[in-house]
Amino acid sequence: MNLHHLLKTRAAAGKPVRVVLIGAGKFGSMFLSQVPHTPGLEVPVIVDLDRDRAREACRTVGWDDARISATTFTDDGARAIAGGAFDVVVEATGNPAVGIRHARAAIAAGKHVVMVNVEADVLAGPLLAEEARKAGVVYSLAYGDQPALTAEMVDWARATGFRVVAAGKGTKYLPAYHDVTPEGVWQHYGLTAGEAQSAGMNPQMFNSFLDGTKSAIEMAAIANACTLDVPSEGLLFPPCGVDDLPHVMRPRDKGGVLEKSGIVEVVSSLERDGRPVFRDLRWGVYVVLEAPNDYAADCFKQYGLKTDASGRYAAMYKPYHLIGLELNISVLSAALRNEPTGQPRGFRGDVAAVAKRNLRAGEMLDGEGGYTVWGKLMPAAVSLATGALPIGLAHRVKLKNDVAHGAVVRWSDVEVDESNDTIKTRKAMEQAFSR
Repeated sequence: MNLHHLLKTRAAAGKPVRVVLIGAGKFGSMFLSQVPHTPGLEVPVIVDLDRDRAREACRTVGWDDARISATTFTDDGARAIAGGAFDVVVEATGNPAVGIRHARAAIAAGKHVVMVNVEADVLAGPLLAEEARKAGVVYSLAYGDQPALTAEMVDWARATGFRVVAAGKGTKYLPAYHDVTPEGVWQHYGLTAGEAQSAGMNPQMFNSFLDGTKSAIEMAAIANACTLDVPSEGLLFPPCGVDDLPHVMRPRDKGGVLEKSGIVEVVSSLERDGRPVFRDLRWGVYVVLEAPNDYAADCFKQYGLKTDASGRYAAMYKPYHLIGLELNISVLSAALRNEPTGQPRGFRGDVAAVAKRNLRAGEMLDGEGGYTVWGKLMPAAVSLATGALPIGLAHRVKLKNDVAHGAVVRWSDVEVDESNDTIKTRKAMEQAFSR
């Protein structure tokens, strides 16, 4: 509640918070739209593979010519990180390998990292966060995205003395979505392929939200940041509206759907027959908490909280998240308070590649949201014991073995380049956090 005051103090002292943004896509553009309206915050360098597109993104979000002219646009992230006087690197590329490389470069340069790239965070975030802590800089999840917002709610619940029963987000889900490919994605969004193309929408990216992969990645990030467990058999995606959270999202032995307390889960905005859930949480986040005593349970009732029949389980939720429009909170928290808005504290959740159809030896995997695999949330210990291939490494790798529809793809099923830096980083993370 002091970030704005702290920023005004920095601005008055002539020491603005300076940011290097890497990736001027949708998330980055939303962040850039807020910069002219945040005195004391500057983005002197923007890194993007398409510099002209990045400039146009700045114009689109309302930057004037003077601000654009004063900004350096480059396609070289490493040089940008090494070459300037700034406080924070925002990594928003969405590419796991690139994100890991940029994060490590920033940490080596003594800069804070805000990791919008949750794909990279789930692949190697526990190791990157530990490296940042040792270097005395902040490695942070990105506020505005659902993992950081959920982590904030979990922290609130624990800091006020409540036990966290479940935490997560809402999404649109049906079981059949796991096998959807980019070719068939738009019908599920109520769009034609032509409408999506004219809007510049990437079918593989949007499909990663639909087929369950993005949900798995985000829940792994929350589990790792909040020391919560993940479902042993993967996400259930139970249909559930906000009024029913305390009833549905409680342990099975208490009448709910969870295998135990202290777990991450995603609730669906669709009933299994496709009907909309009443008062759904498709765009929001939630935490279900348990009253520690009868007095607290009585307070739940007195102050109008929705509870289960016992009165002991209640929920708090945030119905929307504003993506990059809220990213300033992470940037300023890192630069002004030296605190992350959530960061991995362990390796509890992992996301494995699962075959969308019968795959044959010799085929190339095409990563999250593609035609070949989707990402399934698994307990990290189970993923390691299984030898599961992380979804973040299931890009442009060739299968050595057939993999049946619905089966987990394993490291032993693909051709692996052991000299690849991303693979070496992942292996180092597994070794460091599996003990």
